[in-house]
Order: sequence, then structure tokens, then C-alpha cells
Amino acid sequence: MNNFGIVAIVAHDAGGAEILASYVAQNNISCKLVLDGPAVNVFKRWFESVEICTLEEALSACDWCLCGTGWQSDLEWSAIEQAHHAQKRVVAFLDHWVNYLPRFVRNGVQHLPDELWVGDVDAERLAREHFPGISIRLVPNPHFIELKQKIADFEMSKGSVSDGGKRVLLVCDNISDHARQRYGDERYWGYTEFDAIEYFLENINVLGDPVESVVIRPHPSDTSGKYGWLLDKYAGIVQLSDGKPLIEEIADSDVVVGCESMALVIGLLAQKKVVSCIPPSGPVCRLPQTDILHLRELVKKWVLQAIIIGNYL
Repeated sequence: MNNFGIVAIVAHDAGGAEILASYVAQNNISCKLVLDGPAVNVFKRWFESVEICTLEEALSACDWCLCGTGWQSDLEWSAIEQAHHAQKRVVAFLDHWVNYLPRFVRNGVQHLPDELWVGDVDAERLAREHFPGISIRLVPNPHFIELKQKIADFEMSKGSVSDGGKRVLLVCDNISDHARQRYGDERYWGYTEFDAIEYFLENINVLGDPVESVVIRPHPSDTSGKYGWLLDKYAGIVQLSDGKPLIEEIADSDVVVGCESMALVIGLLAQKKVVSCIPPSGPVCRLPQTDILHLRELVKKWVLQAIIIGNYL
């Protein structure tokens, strides 16, 4: 038995749902699930039976509320507001390292939880900078705990690797949709996911080794067929993900590429080479992990070396 009481678990986006599902499973929590969007399939992957109720039902029955901090809907933002009205303690688990303040604002209205949970010391430092008036608690990321074990298990079980070139996994962020929803401009950050993908593919030689394949993994919120055109434009090297679990695709790759995706951090956990491919028109990748390489810096070095060699010859 645990002493958590009954917890209202509220999630929409996949990133937050992975953390919350891991937390529920690891702590055997009795809960009322308020799920929508990608979170539904995340919880169905974890539990044989997933019974979803309304936010009102969950708040009426629970002792406190634990929610994600997604951007794809207003569900978690509304849960914080309604939990306050219901006089229930509400905690939000930050699942990333960027866009902290906008996660709690809709149409200029901010709803903050009673307490913020973060999964690592980098997130804790950033949260304290952004939310000086809120209680912040470091709770070791339950999703990462699970992933580390899965990585170890998968590495032990998989067979021989390819003798060909490097295998790249390119994990997409739905940047244009996010920017359009929040700011009314798909190029609010100076680039889109399409710009980032093409920037990488046009500069793939800076990786330093021949590339056998590039697997494009869409974001859970991407529409079907969004990246099909890449198969024609980059035939012979680009292929689309076959839908395997992310950790398996990371384990099968040599290099993990993305913009500011959580997958980059998971790639580091799996001890892969990790590259952020945000093009020069966009901001510098805000992920705090220092082992992440930045494509724009690799390109600069490659160009400089080419100039030096050219002058020497």
C-alpha cells in the first residue's frame, strides 16, 4: 500500500504522459485518469486497463492532482485552474527544459500549480530561475529510470549490427504547429521543422562518416503523410519510421538528430552521438545537456577546414 491517496492524473501531450505513466506504475498509485490526445496511447501501452473519466469527476474523487505541462491543448492548464477552485492541491511535472512560462499561460491568463516537480538538476535550476515563488521539488525522472533499464535490456538482446555506414534517427518536432497555435505565426522561432530537416540533410557530410540511412520519426502530433515528400527528394537514404518504440529506434541508430526534442536527451542516455539541427535562422538549442552537438557549429568547422585546406593546396 502507498500513502498517496487517490490522485487525479491529467495529461495530453506524450512527453508528460510518459513521465506520469512511469510514476504511476513505479509507485502503484490509485488514480483517476483524465487523458486526451497522445497521452491515451501512452497509458494504454503501460496498463492493461485504462479507464478515462472527466476532469470534474476526477477532481471530485481525488485527494490531489498531478498533471503534465503540455502545449498541444488546454487540458492541463484547465486542470490547474479547476483544482484550485475545488481546493485540491495540484502539482505539475515539468517534462522538458524549454518554454517553461508559456506552458502555464493561455490567452494571457496564467495558472500556476501549488508545486512543480522536475526530473533532474538542470530542470531544477531552470525552474527556480523562472518560478521563484513556487515550491519546486526534484523527483528523479521516472521515465528515465525506466528507459535506462530498457536500454540495457535491448542492448543485451539485439543481434549483430550493420557493417555499413552510420545509421541516423531524425526525430521531428512539430515546430510550425506549436508556433501557429501559440503565436499565430508558424515561423515565430525563425524556422520550421522542414527547414531543420533540410538543413541537416544538406549538410549530412559534416558528420564525418558515410551515412547508410536516415530514419525520419514524426512527432506524435504530426499528421499522416507529412514527411512523405522526403522519400522522393532524398531517395536511397531517407526512410520513414515504421512505428517501433522510440527507445528501439534510438538503440538501432548510431546518431540521433533533432531540434530540442526529448529524444536527444534519451539518445545521450543510450550513449549515442546526438546532434541538434536547428538551422542558423533559428535560436541556439536551449537544451542544457553539454554533450549535445550543434549542427551549425559542425558546419562552421567543416567550412573553415575546407578553406584552410584549399589555401594550403
